Amino acid sequence: MANTGGADQAQFRYRGSRLGMTEFGSGSVPGIGRRLSGLVLDWLLCALVASAATGGLRGDPQDTTFASGAALVLFAVYTAAMLAVFGTTLGKRMVGTEVASTGERALPWPVAMVVRTVLLCLVIPAVVYDRDHRGLHDRAAGTVTRRM
Repeated sequence: MANTGGADQAQFRYRGSRLGMTEFGSGSVPGIGRRLSGLVLDWLLCALVASAATGGLRGDPQDTTFASGAALVLFAVYTAAMLAVFGTTLGKRMVGTEVASTGERALPWPVAMVVRTVLLCLVIPAVVYDRDHRGLHDRAAGTVTRRM
């Protein structure tokens, strides 16, 4: 039996090499810390807006639960809309990342962003990722997160 592990290792040199991305700088695949920071910034923005709009800041558990649900819906709409129009969100822009198409799916860009966002909101698809740091949500939408 032939050992094909060497050929597989040669194909994978760094995150994004199989997608034709650069290893460092603009256009490269960002690390988990940068991606997570952008996500947290976007979530905090949506949570603050939802809490202020629903009265969840008063400390009542029922209001807080409603505000959490409203924050998730707001986050989904905000993320899908911002990505569909600009390719980035405020949080992603602050940490210097954007979402780009890999061309492997024939989905129209707005549909791909809705698919990506719905799967992101389910959390599990986002934390299962490959060697290129593409989560299942990115793979399903045919997208990749890259540095700006």
